[in-house]
Amino acid sequence: MGNVHLIDHPLVQHKLTLMRRKDASTSTFRTLLNELSTLMAYEVTRDMPLQDVEVETPLETMTGKMIDGKKLVFVSILRAGNGILEGMLNVVPGARVGHVGLYRDPETLEAVEYYFKMPQDMQERDIVVVDPMLATGNSAIAAVNRLKKLKPKSIKFVCLLTCPEGIAALQKAHPDVAIYTAAIDRQLNEHGYILPGLGDAGDRIFGTK
Repeated sequence: MGNVHLIDHPLVQHKLTLMRRKDASTSTFRTLLNELSTLMAYEVTRDMPLQDVEVETPLETMTGKMIDGKKLVFVSILRAGNGILEGMLNVVPGARVGHVGLYRDPETLEAVEYYFKMPQDMQERDIVVVDPMLATGNSAIAAVNRLKKLKPKSIKFVCLLTCPEGIAALQKAHPDVAIYTAAIDRQLNEHGYILPGLGDAGDRIFGTK
């Protein structure tokens, strides 16, 4: 699978299994997603650079390590990506946030952009793109294509679920983008949904059909 990181921590897997249940309420699904996203953020930020900062403890002055959260940008692929944002921001509250609005054409399954808003000076920043599902890969590829034009320092992609088809598509288009996921499911169906999956993440987050 190349540049793919499977986050198999027991708590991540436990919460993901609870989210898969078709009878999980919108409130329960949303709460679990927030908790799971926070857990995943620890793995995604594991290799973030640190800087030396002088601090004064109750006893003496020392040099500690800190992340410069202002150089990190979480980019949400609307709308479902917003469900992951809060959990990520729990870990790095100083991070900036960008949004890419994409919808999937029901006939072609291709991604169509309708919104794009990013912080300034993106060439100085590391990007973490968030979207619950990496299915056909079309939305992820379209988002990364757009973001690379801003020449950021790095790009990672974070999702709850993916499948071999989605991984292959994103890696073929962007082999330099690391993929972080909690599960690699069996396959896509004819409608571009992941099997066994958890249904439409956006609908389950927001209680829509």
